[in-house]
Amino acid sequence: MKDLLTKFADAEPGKYIGNEGSDLMGSVTGIINAIIGVLGVVCVVVMIIGGVNYMTSSGDTGKVKKAKDTILYGLIGLVVCVLAFAIVNFLISDILSNNG
Repeated sequence: MKDLLTKFADAEPGKYIGNEGSDLMGSVTGIINAIIGVLGVVCVVVMIIGGVNYMTSSGDTGKVKKAKDTILYGLIGLVVCVLAFAIVNFLISDILSNNG
């Protein structure tokens, strides 16, 4: 854990952790991180839409349930995106540290 924290502390802005040895792996990591970032933004937008639907439901139980479900699905998607980001970066840095 201490090594991971020192990697984060010593990382230069704009560089991905653990890609010093391979330009291909750095590019793949960058592309995957960008895709996951876009999906995270989509999840936040879905949660905002669910919140707006909840606020404008006027107490209709069907609309309230649909809005709550939309917020829940957006939150689940955001958690999946964060976990995918963490797993991808951990695996890429682990692969590069074992091969180097």
